[in-house]
Amino acid sequence: MDENVIYVGIKPFTNYVMALITMIARKKKEIKVIARGKFISKAVDIVEVAKNRFSSEENRIEIINIKTDSEKFIQRGENGREREITVSVIEITVKKKNE
Repeated sequence: MDENVIYVGIKPFTNYVMALITMIARKKKEIKVIARGKFISKAVDIVEVAKNRFSSEENRIEIINIKTDSEKFIQRGENGREREITVSVIEITVKKKNE
């Protein structure tokens, strides 16, 4: 697992925001925030809150890339049947501004 990646899931929103702010403060070059499916909007909100509310002058956050994609999975239903589902994925790459 890459140490400069935040995978967004079911943890509380502020955990992800604080993880992003901490990584920026520790001078990580680029940080990727990755989410799938219903967590995509949460990932966007995490980056925006970190960028607009929690970043200080010395730790200003800048979005450098947004990539969208989809992944296919095999899901097994309650009846034992398998079906292929497609899930959207977003990857938001941020860095410390002016670095």
